[in-house]
Amino acid sequence: MSAEAADREAATSSRPCTPPQTCWFEFLLEESLLEKHLRKPCPDPAPVQLIVQFLEQASKPSVNEQNQVQPPPDNKRNRILKLLALKVAAHLKWDLDILEKSLSVPVLNMLLNELLCISKVPPGTKHVDMDLATLPPTTAMAILLYNRWAIRTIVQSSFPVKQPKPGPPQLSVMNQMQQEKELTENILKVLKEQASDSILVLEAALKLNKDLYVHTMRTLDLLAMEPGVVNGETESSTVGLKIKTEEMQCQVCYDLGAAYFQQGSTNPAVYENAREKLFRTKELIAEIGSLSLHCTIDEKRLAGYCQACGVLVPSSDSASQQLTPYSQVHICLRSGNYQEVTKIFAEDNLTFSLPVQFRQSVLRELFQKAQQGNEALDEICFKVCACNTVRDILEGRAIGVQFNQLFLRPNKEKIDFLLEVCSRSINLEKASDSLKGNMAAFLKNVCLGLEDLQYVFMISSHELFITLLKDEERKLLVDQMRKRSPRVNLCIKPVTSFYDIPASASVNIGQLEHQLILSVDPWRIRQILIELHGMTSERQFWTVSNKWEIPSVYSGVILGIKDNLTRDLVYILMAKGLHCSTVKDFTHAKQLFAACLELVTEFSPKLRQVMLNEMLLLDVHTHEAGTGQSGERPPSDLISRVRGYLEMRLPDIPLRQVIAEECVAFMLNWRENEYLTLQVPAFLLQSNPYVKLGQLLAATCKELPGPKESRRTAKDLWEVIVQICSVSSQHKRGNDGRISLIKQRESTLGIMYRSELLSFIKKLREPLVLTIILSLFVKLHNVREDIVNDIAAEHISIWPSSIPNLQSVDFEAVAITVKELVRYSLSINPNNHSWLIIQADIYFATNQYSAALHYYLQAGAVCSDFFNKAVPPDVYTDQVIKRMIKCCSLLNCHTQVAILCQFLREIDYKTAFKSLQEQNSHDAMDSYYDYIWDVTILEYLTYLHHKRGETDKRQIAIKAIGQTELNASNPEEVLQLAAQRRKKKFLQAMAKLYF
Repeated sequence: MSAEAADREAATSSRPCTPPQTCWFEFLLEESLLEKHLRKPCPDPAPVQLIVQFLEQASKPSVNEQNQVQPPPDNKRNRILKLLALKVAAHLKWDLDILEKSLSVPVLNMLLNELLCISKVPPGTKHVDMDLATLPPTTAMAILLYNRWAIRTIVQSSFPVKQPKPGPPQLSVMNQMQQEKELTENILKVLKEQASDSILVLEAALKLNKDLYVHTMRTLDLLAMEPGVVNGETESSTVGLKIKTEEMQCQVCYDLGAAYFQQGSTNPAVYENAREKLFRTKELIAEIGSLSLHCTIDEKRLAGYCQACGVLVPSSDSASQQLTPYSQVHICLRSGNYQEVTKIFAEDNLTFSLPVQFRQSVLRELFQKAQQGNEALDEICFKVCACNTVRDILEGRAIGVQFNQLFLRPNKEKIDFLLEVCSRSINLEKASDSLKGNMAAFLKNVCLGLEDLQYVFMISSHELFITLLKDEERKLLVDQMRKRSPRVNLCIKPVTSFYDIPASASVNIGQLEHQLILSVDPWRIRQILIELHGMTSERQFWTVSNKWEIPSVYSGVILGIKDNLTRDLVYILMAKGLHCSTVKDFTHAKQLFAACLELVTEFSPKLRQVMLNEMLLLDVHTHEAGTGQSGERPPSDLISRVRGYLEMRLPDIPLRQVIAEECVAFMLNWRENEYLTLQVPAFLLQSNPYVKLGQLLAATCKELPGPKESRRTAKDLWEVIVQICSVSSQHKRGNDGRISLIKQRESTLGIMYRSELLSFIKKLREPLVLTIILSLFVKLHNVREDIVNDIAAEHISIWPSSIPNLQSVDFEAVAITVKELVRYSLSINPNNHSWLIIQADIYFATNQYSAALHYYLQAGAVCSDFFNKAVPPDVYTDQVIKRMIKCCSLLNCHTQVAILCQFLREIDYKTAFKSLQEQNSHDAMDSYYDYIWDVTILEYLTYLHHKRGETDKRQIAIKAIGQTELNASNPEEVLQLAAQRRKKKFLQAMAKLYF
């Protein structure tokens, strides 16, 4: 035995069997005891805690010798930690219910991304572009798991979250919570942007008719040891945990149904999709049975969804059937027929068919509408509340606080209605003794709470009261009331009755906080806060809603206000104003900001400037979303205010980065190039990266018509963008002595990060500026040495043709950026032929030939009135035509290839003849002969069909040659007209095929 082996054996034998609590994950890592630990009846730590700890350890940043923070190293230890986290999730059978309940959004996002990575999902590829049917089962299942989690997380984020009670303030804990909250919000933002793609992926999954497999602990071990074992032939067969098609479809249908239901609040038409998916889920559960191991559906929630869909989207035969009470109430609420709602509720008191929770939700909805200023609903609220209270009494529940408050000031109409509801809610002939006793006790208590004997007499003389209470009970009650009345009359101040006593402080505070959340009226918000601070001085009311958020650069100044009431008011006004601006409710946002400005002007010049900056941003958004969309220029005073903000040099004023972004984008969008080029102060170019970028873009736009040698700023802009897209590299010697290269994804040497640059560009709308940026990134993309297919773009010649240090540029990020920019540009103007050609070239370069043809044809269509005019030669260049030819060739459309060869400046007979020789063409072949105008090609076709003995096709070719307009003796104008007419018909036929 060697000395090293002896040392290892001695170390192993001396190692304790039970790990210390502080380093249990290290123990599991070193000893490979994970499976043994998970098999324990109650493992401590629990599996989900293991996942969190493994991923936290694997994602810890490293610190180099210069104390610089580096990304987590991609070393063996971290890879094993990630693998262990995946194995724990596999032990839990990838049950999203368990994982979502116990793991935060960032941790689960990291876990599922690792699953995608280990399942060989290509990074940077959109899931919606992948064909699930052709992927290995484990890869397809990983994509499904990720996209199911994505839409489930979006749905879950739309539910209200109870704000936890704030404990003693601890700065480190608060910072950690804030960081996690910001990270969660960023992930949610990305998931919501990709929601439509996730839904398309899941819809495509429903068309699969094969069983899928998900990774188990065994397959993950195999994958770690030898990737080919799992990702080869066996992965397509039976490796992993088998998920039956029906189980997969059941889960996907349920998640899609929940997602569609959530979208229905803004788009009611989507409820139909939700109904289809949820009812399909019920059918699949019936087929699978409740004993399925891999399909866990909350059947109570599913029943609720189905019930709601049945109300929102009645089935087609509902007209012939009697409407359910749910449907009746829903129709009445939508039509505003609230009186009918009270009748339905009163009738339901006999049948108890509507759940109490549903009735309460209807009352809450009516209360909200009443609090928003609809005073006509006050009476309806009392009537619905009275119906609900009678229902509670009949079922033996206590009287709610809402009824007591609404009945504080009784009148004849209220008592008449209450007695009517009581009479209609009980069938005296069939009612049990307990129901009668509950109703009698309720009427007796109502009488005892009334001060006015006239109202007491109204109740005591009613038929129901007389029937339910015995003579002795009625006489005793009346005597009690008469004895009480003299004492009441002798008092200078009437004695407060039981129902006049206000509700407990906690109830009132809760109601006021609810109003505070809903209100967007600055004066009302101020009044509510005054009342709340009068009740308690211990609460921080700016924490009432977790949706109230202000930028971190402002929070320190605002939370530093000493007066609690003022601090709460400033915070809430700003948070509500920012939210209204985000949802484009600019009217309320302006009111809230104006009130906040008026308030802070009295005591804080710093906050006053902050509010002026926010109001400037609001005015920019208001113009851009309003008259700016129709092309109307902004007023001169708004442009002056934007200039004033850019030139502001007030010290210690907290500034938001987004305001500078929006202001520079605003100046570029409205072609204020003169100011950005010549009038911007020099200090701004050094201190504000967005101004620097805007100045370079504006100067490049100005110099564009000039000679190439005068475009100095174009070179400066090129250098700035190259630096932003660069990566910093560092060599490090590993434990084995070899030198490895560690890449940091974004360099800190640029004036901003690539994500910030992309965010800024997506605020631009000016076509020339977007074209300049696109051409720059396209050129940068083409500079790569290994690039096979260049992408064409306008003005691409103004940029340098090489980069001194190619290794410093992150070309993968450049390619992603080009795709993002083209997608955004086409969302601004889908008819820009130059951008369409770029999109087509991207698809061509990535071997997506059908999509490439679609965009090449669309580019020609938009600049030729759908090919009724000739396509300009600078659009359909020889390079574009040759790429269209290659697309058709690779799609086996060989006749189309021959026709397109005529479009070249010099007809490519060699390619045309070679393509016509192919016999497995997927296009219409001889039906395209009418689009050929070159006689040489037609003669070759005649010869070819004669040689093959294809008489019918030969006759078609001869007929095409025999057309008089193709006679070589015709004038050139006639021949060109014939060619143009055939080009038009062919391109229109191609467009119908590929559009």
